[in-house]
Amino acid sequence: MCVCVTFIAIVDGAITTVALPSIARQFRLTTAALDGVVVVYPVCLAMAIPASAWLVERLGAKRVLLAALTAFLGSSLLCGAAAGLGQLVAARAVQGLSAGVLFPAASSLLFSTFNSWEQVRISRYMIIPQQIAPAAAPILGGLLVDHLSWRWVFYVNLPLGVPAVAFGALFLAEHRGHRAGRFDLTGLLLSAAALGGVMFGVCKGPNRGWTSLSVVTALALGTVLLTATVLFELRTAEPLLRLRLFADRLFRDTNLINLVGLVPILGAMYLGPLFLQQGQGRSALESGTSTFPEAFGVLLTVQIAGILYSRVGPRIIIGSGLAMVSAVLLLFSTCDQDTGLWTFRAYMFLLGIGMGGVFMPTTVASLATLSRKDLAQASTLNTVVRQTGGAFAPAAVTTALVLSTPATAAANPPVTAYQHAYLTLAALAAATSAFAFTLPDGPARAAARGTTVSSRTAPTRSHEEAH
Repeated sequence: MCVCVTFIAIVDGAITTVALPSIARQFRLTTAALDGVVVVYPVCLAMAIPASAWLVERLGAKRVLLAALTAFLGSSLLCGAAAGLGQLVAARAVQGLSAGVLFPAASSLLFSTFNSWEQVRISRYMIIPQQIAPAAAPILGGLLVDHLSWRWVFYVNLPLGVPAVAFGALFLAEHRGHRAGRFDLTGLLLSAAALGGVMFGVCKGPNRGWTSLSVVTALALGTVLLTATVLFELRTAEPLLRLRLFADRLFRDTNLINLVGLVPILGAMYLGPLFLQQGQGRSALESGTSTFPEAFGVLLTVQIAGILYSRVGPRIIIGSGLAMVSAVLLLFSTCDQDTGLWTFRAYMFLLGIGMGGVFMPTTVASLATLSRKDLAQASTLNTVVRQTGGAFAPAAVTTALVLSTPATAAANPPVTAYQHAYLTLAALAAATSAFAFTLPDGPARAAARGTTVSSRTAPTRSHEEAH
């Protein structure tokens, strides 16, 4: 169930871009006029995330997950049936709001069902949709648009999602954390406005320019509201976002690694197709088949990381994974106009090997020292951090390209601009790797050593849940 939900939500976030030219032709608009279709999704997703933990605690993870997935599928149907731009943007907004609840609810259900030792094993399977989905989305989108219509990039969610809803209704067990407190409406309004403003500014900055009035206003207002959110939530007895969880060093440090480390990782995934299609003049199909080997590298490494996790701990695995990411990005920085596709594919495979040492260990370790009753809140905060890091990645890449491109060639960055962008990402990955080697991972390693540790901690967790 969680695998299916993750796959659908990630594909939908990535596949829409492929359909924009076709949508523009049908609605007789320019592609630039459709940027709202793309931007409204991450903005609404970010705005909905803060409420997800309270909903899970109030209604239960199963109910929230099934309701959010049903809303997501319904809005997908409305997107495909949209008769105009306004209807499409409105339906995309509902999709984003639904996805903002889907991710934390799925994570909360998954990690409340399994203990730390089992989570390591389960994460080795959960990584599959997380890697296959973004790699497959451009290829799938191209096939649907070329052979059916742009509407099928939205309709395709239904054949996967409807059986998942039926399966979840019949077989999923219900899990709740502690009893939900009073709904923090002020916290929701502040956090939703703050995250929405920051996400809008980050998504629009590379295209409109970081000095444009709308971007500066959104970022400034978002920053002020984010500060107000932190101050208010820390002083509230029953906050919507339990920011005090960041007092746990392992939770705080792994989230910091996710926030910063996702920028070079996802930035490389964003930069690769740009280099191949714009820098080398390759086709979209050549680009898609050349970036796809990254997924195989991740799938290989995550299996090894799952075996080593309890023996060596997440610190060495994460630090080494980020160090390899940095090294491979240095290899990418040597690519030029004459670099062959198979060389690029080999580098992507190596990049995936490094990435595989980051995703699973950071997720499992972030929850290792927290009480089971805090899992819904922790999953929500993890999602906020990952979505923010994911938004920063293309913004950082685009900014690096702009700064390295002469004003006379702004539309077509030279190969050297891509090389400089790869060097920037490599430096960021190296700095994050150095920080990762300072993780206090003793408790995480102990929690993953099997049933003996789990049985010792289980009574304590049950006692906390009873209160």
